[in-house]
Amino acid sequence: MEDNIHDLKTSTKKVPSLAGGGGIGDSIQVFAPATVANVVCGFDVLGFAVNEPGDEVIMRVTNKPGITISKITGDDGRLPLDPTKNTVSVSVMHYLQSIGRADLGLDIELNKKMPIGSGLGSSSASTVAGLFAAKTLLGDNVSPIKLLPFAMKGEEMACGYGHADNVAPALFGGFVLIRSYEPLDVIRLPHPEGLYCAIVFPEVDVPTREARQIIRNKILMKDAVIQWGNIAGLVSGLFMGDIDLIGRSMQDVLVEPVRSMLIPDFYKMREMAMELGAVSFGISGSGPSVFAFTRDEETARQVTQKLQQHLTHIKIGSNTYVSTINDAGPRVIG
Repeated sequence: MEDNIHDLKTSTKKVPSLAGGGGIGDSIQVFAPATVANVVCGFDVLGFAVNEPGDEVIMRVTNKPGITISKITGDDGRLPLDPTKNTVSVSVMHYLQSIGRADLGLDIELNKKMPIGSGLGSSSASTVAGLFAAKTLLGDNVSPIKLLPFAMKGEEMACGYGHADNVAPALFGGFVLIRSYEPLDVIRLPHPEGLYCAIVFPEVDVPTREARQIIRNKILMKDAVIQWGNIAGLVSGLFMGDIDLIGRSMQDVLVEPVRSMLIPDFYKMREMAMELGAVSFGISGSGPSVFAFTRDEETARQVTQKLQQHLTHIKIGSNTYVSTINDAGPRVIG
């Protein structure tokens, strides 16, 4: 994909029918990755993809026009089967309408392989898997950047605001900067190959909508200046491959002080992670998941192990993941 995209107008040309050889068959299975949004100081403008966890979508062509959702697993019955109320199907509907294929019949099976409400882009992973499955089934070679506005429709349904810091890295893979939303301008950033991410998801409820509502509407100029410097430092560190600069730039004076109150022992966990050798620590998305960057896999595993032990001690269950930054994005798995 191009590194800097300015024109996101979607092509309206009609994609060939599946029967005409435009696709790869009548069914497909796609995996899309979890993501870490904000990356501490970059609220709504920075995010990156990880290798695990993620969600899977199985999509099948049907004889009846329209989209159906036949099955959802792993959600404990929390997600709607109504295609007009599910982020996956709504995003696919918008995509099909844009290419003149609203008449196509598709059935969706969604397998949630990651926790809902984790702050790891659960809705984004599902949505991206569905969009990637649909475009691949159709044999549409459209750039992933053209799918981004449709994925953002899913985010709007999920949390009330169509932000791109989860769906963009899930679609493109890697580390992503959203320079502007109007017009939409997305840049893929480099990153050091040896950077590891340690993720811990405490099993507490922090709904995204509520987490957004507690953020301050007005900020002090001195705080804004600190935040600008940190974002610039983080982006510079990524380009330079300077892990020390990345670490000391990942400070948030705007959002973290408020959202951290929703996460049990957040500052204690940060202290523990840094003592173990992490270069940074913060909230993933709106939480409650937290993450740390480390220089190697061993340190990342030590961080997740110790934080999980601490959460168990205070009677909170948790899931942990260790991953490098995922540069691949969604992929066909069947």
